[in-house]
Amino acid sequence: MTVLITGSRGKVAATLIPLLRERGLAVRAASASPDKLTLPDGVERVVLDLDDPATFPAALAGVESVFLYANPKHIEAFLAEAEAAGVQHIALLSSSSVLDPDADTNAIAAMHLAVERGLERSGIQSTFLQPGAFAGNALGWAWAAKSSGTVDLPYPEAQTSPIHEADIAEAAFAVLTRPELRGRACHLTGPASLSAAEQVAVVAEATGRPISVNAVSGAAWKESMADFIPPTVADALLSYFAAHQGRPDAVTSAVEELTGHPARTFAAWADENADAFRP
Repeated sequence: MTVLITGSRGKVAATLIPLLRERGLAVRAASASPDKLTLPDGVERVVLDLDDPATFPAALAGVESVFLYANPKHIEAFLAEAEAAGVQHIALLSSSSVLDPDADTNAIAAMHLAVERGLERSGIQSTFLQPGAFAGNALGWAWAAKSSGTVDLPYPEAQTSPIHEADIAEAAFAVLTRPELRGRACHLTGPASLSAAEQVAVVAEATGRPISVNAVSGAAWKESMADFIPPTVADALLSYFAAHQGRPDAVTSAVEELTGHPARTFAAWADENADAFRP
């Protein structure tokens, strides 16, 4: 079968592609800028911009399964083209934010929820991968850690269960290659709930240098992120942080159930990425 991988420049997709090739599957790596992709031998590249429906037909032709990033803008058009092309299964990279009570009004959750609902209305079998915070989100602290040794946090005790992107990729690999795992929603987490301050401490230990935490107001943090995060997304993150301040996050066994091994620890991720935090 041919598997179409959307968002192939992303960390999860870039890790998933070699896994599928090693299994001997035909892989079509899609991106709005496919010429910028670094791909294993034998992987086809194709233009696919989820903001441009004109790119959908060629990308989907002859495809049986899709790994889909959540972009609600033209989801109905994408799914109509996928059905016409004979796609049998879509594994959606969703978000655990869709499980929260404010999912319909939270900007991050609403985006993913719109795509999930579109898939539910379609005639295509779908699997929802719903990870929480990516371990790689900690890279947002790298510049501050290197330049000043201090990380500004609006809610230092807000807890998440950070998941290694490789575990998300392996979970996607499982549902794309094992039909008996399809058609469900899988809440993916790391193996432990950690506060943001605890994650900074783990990164500091991995780097072998001190990194301190500076508690800042939500407004100050939002202003500092203005060049990188849209205001609605910043507000959604602040709402999440506030709701999880001092509150343990959910931890599930879904990664082990899908992959056969325990979820990787945040410490393992920090060890792999320690150089990013060193001057």
